[in-house]
Amino acid sequence: MFKKDRAFAKKLDEKDVLRSFREKFYLNPGEIYMDGNSLGLMSKPAEKAIHRMLEEWKKLGIRGWLGAEKPWYYYSEELSKGLAPLVGALPEEVTVHASTTINIHNLVSTMYEPTEKRYKILIDNLNFPTDRYAIESFLELQGKSLETHLKVIESEDGSTLQEDKIIKAMTDDVALILLPAVLYRSGQLLDIEKLTKKAHEKGIIIGFDCSHSAGVVNHKLSDHGVDFAMWSNYKYLNNGPGGASGLYLNKKHFNKSVGLTGWFGSIKEKQFDLENHLTPSHDASGLEIGTPNLLSMAPLEGSLEIFKEAGIDRVREKSTQITDYFIYLIDEHLTTYGFEVGSPRESTKRGGHVALVHEEAVRINEALKDEGIVPDFRKPNVIRLAPVPLYISYEEVFDVVMALKKIMENKTYEKYDKKRSVVA
Repeated sequence: MFKKDRAFAKKLDEKDVLRSFREKFYLNPGEIYMDGNSLGLMSKPAEKAIHRMLEEWKKLGIRGWLGAEKPWYYYSEELSKGLAPLVGALPEEVTVHASTTINIHNLVSTMYEPTEKRYKILIDNLNFPTDRYAIESFLELQGKSLETHLKVIESEDGSTLQEDKIIKAMTDDVALILLPAVLYRSGQLLDIEKLTKKAHEKGIIIGFDCSHSAGVVNHKLSDHGVDFAMWSNYKYLNNGPGGASGLYLNKKHFNKSVGLTGWFGSIKEKQFDLENHLTPSHDASGLEIGTPNLLSMAPLEGSLEIFKEAGIDRVREKSTQITDYFIYLIDEHLTTYGFEVGSPRESTKRGGHVALVHEEAVRINEALKDEGIVPDFRKPNVIRLAPVPLYISYEEVFDVVMALKKIMENKTYEKYDKKRSVVA
């Protein structure tokens, strides 16, 4: 299927139906940006949306809440219309709000309904640590013992989760499950449909952290019956550093009492009545707590314009092909230097990045930076490389592999410190 020379990479780029979208992003000349799985690049439509909102603030002041081109008062709901199709949800099931960690707290406090017999929360030991921090602090605030109320699935290989083991852990004492859609180190994509079906057969509420999949995997959260989900919008969805996150609540749960309430969870018609009794909005917007961070949401507006034109299915199609190609090149050019692919080789089980494993990963990661390549490192031995479909070319993937080959042949990594920098 693939060939290992540069000419073949050029042919793949010529056939790439998404190649024109690269021009919509700011890319530094002479640099290959392979870290969009941590922070997506700024798009030109995002910049335009930010500038428009700044002008509205400057000229309208408080009148921007209703008088802006896209009224600020309804801005979260407006963004949800473009965001919902990317995760396979209805617009009213999605909102843009706060940070991923805050959304975990709010969703779990809303969805967790323990009984005498069913009271445990099931998590895994490979999820991004903030999820576990949130779950543990939630249980402690509830006065629950972690020893009795928290159940942790341990990975057998330290890299991936075994789905049969997860299903086996769905015992009658489990009330709620929170899992990653894509594992942040290895890039493993869990079978959300299968796990959700099995959880529901057991009467268990299940949710997913889609931070490392939203914008690169064409999720179908509603069709699969997922109960709740949350994700970062600043990775593949290019909402800017610390940009407001995404939240999903299945419509079958709209009648639930919200765990963490605030005035922006009110129905819009009543919100400015400022009554001492909250009249909650019975959809995902009911989980909004406080006034939205408008300037950290505007970049998402621009990014969603791009996704609407590109289509999430085409993004996913290129993502699977370009990561397949990446793995092929690694096998052809790098295995003799001690590299291993730490991501699943089956594309249906892989998210949008490739985990490259090497005992000298820290130093090789630093050497890549001096070659004009932006990677990232995850301990103990993983270099994560994300060929984001909207702005990374096949030829750039080829160049990254060639740079790695040169680093190993010349042993240039040896001049770097084995200690990672503060921000990996």
